[in-house]
Order: sequence, then C-alpha cells, then structure tokens
Amino acid sequence: DLMSDMRHYWPDVLHSSLNRTQFWKHEWDKHGTCAATLEVLNSQKKYFGKALELYQRVDLNSCLLKAGIKPSSSYYKMTTIKEALTRFYGVTPKIQCLPPEEGEKAQTIGQIEFCFTKELQLRNCTALKGGSNTMQAPLKLGTEELSVCNDTLPTYYPSEVQ
Repeated sequence: DLMSDMRHYWPDVLHSSLNRTQFWKHEWDKHGTCAATLEVLNSQKKYFGKALELYQRVDLNSCLLKAGIKPSSSYYKMTTIKEALTRFYGVTPKIQCLPPEEGEKAQTIGQIEFCFTKELQLRNCTALKGGSNTMQAPLKLGTEELSVCNDTLPTYYPSEVQ
C-alpha cells in the first residue's frame, strides 16, 4: 500500500528501469536491515513508511524555496545553501555533489542527506566521537561519483538528476 507514495516521493531518478524495485531493494539491504534493529523500523513496511513520513516532515523543497533557492539553471553558492538548511533545521546536513563536467565550472547537487538519532530526531551529520562515522565513502552513481560538495565552486540545483 506504500508503492504509490514510494514512486512519487522516493523515485529512482538515476535508472529508467520499468522495475524500479531494485533501487528500493538496495535501500532496504544497505540501510533498512541495519535500521531494523529499532522496533519502529523492524520491517520493510515500517522502514519505508517511516522514511516517507520523515520526508514529509523535513520538506526540504519548501525550506529551500523560502530561502529563494529553487531548481533552475542558475548557480548558487554552496555556503548559501548550507546556511539556509542549517538555519531552518538547526542541524547541519550532508550535501553531496557531482563534480563539474569537463569544461564546466559548477558542481551539481546529487543528494542532500539529513541524519537522525535512534529516536528519529534530527542531528548534525558529522562524525561521532569514538563511534561510527556517518560520513561514508563516496557514493557511485553509474560512472559518476558523489562526494561532499566543494564550498568554493558554483553549485547547480537541478530539478532532477539526469
């Protein structure tokens, strides 16, 4: 019963496969099975349902629009985006970008990640002292690689990742 919302709010924008369940299978296998140690997330239905609920609660697009940042062909300063998000949510997210293509000067936002405590409260996305590091290795997207965005490069906020 979550599939309609999954297709709308958590699509696989990187692969045009008609069977998009492979993307969600990856999310469950990589993240959901770990999160399932918490009773509130201990099934696929609970995990994906809670992810959709948190997505609605965070409402990233509205926050950025209120700060005058919208998907467009314009470039933004990464520091402006970070400051808007931190001011609005009170925590620092992890923003990952695709590096500039050859001959280009701007990076492209590929993912904005918010981190949560085990109680599902927002927290800073920074390394935990003496614990696991939430800053993961770069994420591979096809042949491209996402990495933490460069604060000094102009930044493109696309309407969707191609």
